[in-house]
Amino acid sequence: MTATLDRGVAPVHGSLAVYPGTFDPFTPGHRDLVARARVMFDQVIVLLAVNADKRPTAEATTRAVRVRDAIPAAWGNVEVDTWTGLTAAYCLRRGATVIVRGLRSAADLRHEHQLAAMNEQLGIQTVWLPSRPELVATSSTVARAYRSAQPARPSLNPGE
Repeated sequence: MTATLDRGVAPVHGSLAVYPGTFDPFTPGHRDLVARARVMFDQVIVLLAVNADKRPTAEATTRAVRVRDAIPAAWGNVEVDTWTGLTAAYCLRRGATVIVRGLRSAADLRHEHQLAAMNEQLGIQTVWLPSRPELVATSSTVARAYRSAQPARPSLNPGE
């Protein structure tokens, strides 16, 4: 179940929120957070962070296309962008006042609290959305491990 306007949630007028991550891959949990954030804020930017410390399985442009493909066309207030650098710098550049982050566990909260404190010093607030219980176990790390553990499927095209 996802959040909808008919559930009484109205976006904060004029609000622009940024939901950052590497999204490698973009999981059902990520999609759920976008679905919930899009009814809370006038506009949501799903920001693919380019982080030199991480080694994603695909380039940022490829991941951005995958995220765009996972976002329903009817979600007109959601856009996808890429950025290298601090998320807060991106927010300041775009005029966003809120960063949306998902929380799966208490361990996430400890890490996210540090990020939120830093971003608040830069004038950007953080809103945490808890993961739905049925989606908690599916992190990008788990999704990548599952994908890499799958046996190679034979090609249906002879000669490949």
